[in-house]
Amino acid sequence: MKKLINIISSLSTLIGNTEEAAKEQFNLLHLTVQQMNYLESINILDNPNITELALQLKLSKPTVKVAVDKLIERDYVYKTQSDEDRRSAHLHLTEKGKLINQMHEYAHKRIAESILRKLNEDELKSLEVLLTKVLEDK
Repeated sequence: MKKLINIISSLSTLIGNTEEAAKEQFNLLHLTVQQMNYLESINILDNPNITELALQLKLSKPTVKVAVDKLIERDYVYKTQSDEDRRSAHLHLTEKGKLINQMHEYAHKRIAESILRKLNEDELKSLEVLLTKVLEDK
């Protein structure tokens, strides 16, 4: 168990350092990793409403609303009223938000490339299977 904890800690540090380096490279030090995760989730969910985003992030709607409002203030996100339900609004990335999301994806790509350099094809397939299994919702 201790070895697994140390591996997770090292992996967490690697990911954090890579994301911080990308933030610095793109002059985005004012953003938190959590804010970048919000932008990434909005992009992945293809313009969700607050409820859908909260479910994806496994956070409460009020928590997500406060964070989204800050992203709107900073001109990273905007809302449009839903055509189906006038009480609901969908979240969209602004051009600034899209650029930040691309930077975040760049950081993830660098991590993936680092892994690819160290594993052969069979090891990579095994890692993908294992990580997918760990991340599955039950």
